[in-house]
Amino acid sequence: MQRMFSFAVVFCVVLFAGAVYAHPPQDIKISYDAKSRLLTAVIDHVVSNPLNHYISKVDVAVNGKEVVEHQISRQDNGQTQTVVYLIPDAKAGDMVSVEGYCSISGKLAKDIKIAE
Repeated sequence: MQRMFSFAVVFCVVLFAGAVYAHPPQDIKISYDAKSRLLTAVIDHVVSNPLNHYISKVDVAVNGKEVVEHQISRQDNGQTQTVVYLIPDAKAGDMVSVEGYCSISGKLAKDIKIAE
């Protein structure tokens, strides 16, 4: 019985070991250029292997309405994921939200208000 319990404990540790290293994005830096109508988001997500642990999805909303849902297959590098979107309908005073999702666990959302 002790042997079976030990095996179960080791199995659970191995099974969930990857989750220990998973973490949501640390920060999102958002900028919007009103002239070009381009939204740029730099998502800080430090990982050791951006092919296996990465920002897998980015959602963008304007005033609470989703305007972009972007699936991503790998992160740009081991530090950040940069995305740029044309947001033609954003105007001064609008609230823009960017949400980044980790491929393993967690997410982070940040907002900016379009300058007057």
